Amino acid sequence: MRFKRNGSYTLNRKSKTKPNGKKPPAEEKKQYLELEYTKIRVVDFDLKELVVLPREIDLNEWLASNTTTFFNLINLQYSTISEFCTGDTCQAMTACNTIYYWYDERGKKTKCTAPQYVDFVMSLCQKLVTDEEIFPTKYGKEFPNSFESLVKKICRYLFHVLAHLYWAHFKETVALDLQGHLNTLYAHFIVFVREFNLVDPKETCIMDDLSEVLCTPAPPPAPTPAPSAPASAPSPSAQNHVTER
Repeated sequence: MRFKRNGSYTLNRKSKTKPNGKKPPAEEKKQYLELEYTKIRVVDFDLKELVVLPREIDLNEWLASNTTTFFNLINLQYSTISEFCTGDTCQAMTACNTIYYWYDERGKKTKCTAPQYVDFVMSLCQKLVTDEEIFPTKYGKEFPNSFESLVKKICRYLFHVLAHLYWAHFKETVALDLQGHLNTLYAHFIVFVREFNLVDPKETCIMDDLSEVLCTPAPPPAPTPAPSAPASAPSPSAQNHVTER
C-alpha cells in the first residue's frame, strides 16, 4: 500500500496470482463506460464554451461563481442516491483502486465510511463558499490571497465525490434514470478544472477513461432519412401487353 501526497492510498497488486495459485477475479467491468450510458447527455454541445472566462469578468469572480454552482449541483446529485450510500454498503470512501482518507484541520488522518467522508466534504465546502471573507459577494470586497488554493481544495474534494458516484452508485443512478445528468455534470466539471488547472491530473487520472469519452462533444444525431417514393404501378398497357413467340 503506497501513500500519496494528495491524501489517498493506492492499492498496489504485488502479484498476478493469489497465494493458493488461483488467478484473481477479473477486474470489475465499468458499467459507466458502456456506450449505451456514455451517449446519454443532457446537452450535446461543446461544454468548453461554458467554462471559458468571459472577457469582461474577473477571474476570481468567475471561479467563485462556478465553484459554488458545482458544489450545489454535486451535492444535489449525491443526495439522489444517499439512501444507498451507507456505512454498511460503503465502509470506505473508494473510487476505482483508491481509498480516500479524511484529514482534519490539524492534519489528523481518519479512515471513515463514504457517507461520513461526503458529509465532511459538503460541510467544509458549505463553510467556505458561504464565508464572506473567502467568497465575497459585496461589491468592492477583495478576494483573499489564499482564494485560489481554497478553490483547488474544494474542487479536489468534489472530484472524490463524483468518482465515488460512478464507482459505487452508478447502478442506482441508472435505476433513477439520472445518468444523463451525472454524465453532463461530470463532463462540465472536468472541462472546468482542466481549463483553470484546479485539480492535479495525477488526482483525476483514475477516471481518465471516462473523462476521455465524456469530455468529447457528443456527435450530432444522424439525419432522419427522407421517406422513399412509393413504387409506381405499371400502366394498364404494360399489364395487358403479351409477348408473342
